[in-house]
Amino acid sequence: MAPWGRRRRRASGASLVESEGEPAMVDAEATLSSTATAVLTAPLSLEGGLAAELRPANLVQRVLSLFRNVRPGSDLSHFQLPATFNLPKSQLQLYGEGVYCTGDDHLSRCATGKDSLERLTAVVAWSISTTRPPIFGFAPYNPVLGETHHVSRGSLHVLLEQVSHHPPVSALHATDDGGNVELLWCQIPNPKFNGASIEATVKGKRQVKLLKFNETYEVDCPNLLIRLLPAPSVEWSGTVRIACKDSGLEAELCYYRSHSFLGLGGDARCIKGKVFCSSSPQDTVCEIDGHWDRTVSLKDVGSGEVSVLYDAKSAIGNLTTPEVKDQEGLSPSESALVWGEVSEAILAKDWEKASEAKRRVEDTARKLEKERNEKGEVWMPKHFSLSQDKNGSWECWPLDKSVRPAPIIVPSS
Repeated sequence: MAPWGRRRRRASGASLVESEGEPAMVDAEATLSSTATAVLTAPLSLEGGLAAELRPANLVQRVLSLFRNVRPGSDLSHFQLPATFNLPKSQLQLYGEGVYCTGDDHLSRCATGKDSLERLTAVVAWSISTTRPPIFGFAPYNPVLGETHHVSRGSLHVLLEQVSHHPPVSALHATDDGGNVELLWCQIPNPKFNGASIEATVKGKRQVKLLKFNETYEVDCPNLLIRLLPAPSVEWSGTVRIACKDSGLEAELCYYRSHSFLGLGGDARCIKGKVFCSSSPQDTVCEIDGHWDRTVSLKDVGSGEVSVLYDAKSAIGNLTTPEVKDQEGLSPSESALVWGEVSEAILAKDWEKASEAKRRVEDTARKLEKERNEKGEVWMPKHFSLSQDKNGSWECWPLDKSVRPAPIIVPSS
């Protein structure tokens, strides 16, 4: 097993520190078997296909049975799903795919806008592109502490790390070779059971930095709403705010379900919003309307001109699966390695093997946490610094200025 990180005594978190002269191991590394291989699966896209292959005939009944003994209002962030309900990928991979798996390069367009309004609307389009079709009845693996995911697409390099396990905090840092764009995310999912539904809010700060313009955009994330009754469904909902203090411009997007006659049926993938100046939010500059899985239009209120802001088919349709370019360069903590045996078994529908492999990963993580607690040892992330304020809010900062090219790449289509 390779040495992990810098030699230091650590001050907060949850994994083994290294003693003098000995390499430290994080939970993610310790879960690996000697025969571990990296397994990468198709990203969630409009065309999908992976979920249909895994979906059992009685999925709805099985999902409902999972929550039979769960009380309304319960926090599900530590809820352990059986392997039969898992997508063959980690939550870190899902976060990353929203950035590096895309058809249209909306992120590069953010840094080429001729004025602040064009750049803000480009960030809005990019934000919508990170919205991927959710799948009822399936969820990714909960990342183990110290797990990482490192992928490059063209000149963009993306690095994620699970920087806390209780609560589950994921950090993301992405930079491009041209020094045009930098992404900084600190995400904390908070799923709660409400009796007839589960609502997962994503807390934390997401920033898009356009370095040549000295502009920083704060970007929220929509909530994921899983309805169990009366009709099972899963959809994005809630209000997303995108603000740039440097330009004074702000956008507000509402993800919602439209209703048909008597409030039944309707379309779950509607989006509506506006662009305005922070100093006068009542004065709308642009109106946004459409469906995040089809097209979204932008209307200039002053001129009345309407244009296509976002086209889902070109942005998230037929997405390319990442692949390993440099096997030797893979970190032992790479998500695709840590969960490789579990994913292989799920893809083969060998549920007994998948359950055993998943249990090994989770049991090892719990064992190491127990050992740390008994020894009074603590852990800090390798790639990020981490803090929590008195209100419980978390923030992450990358230790390195830029992200290096990754051993996993998204091939050009």
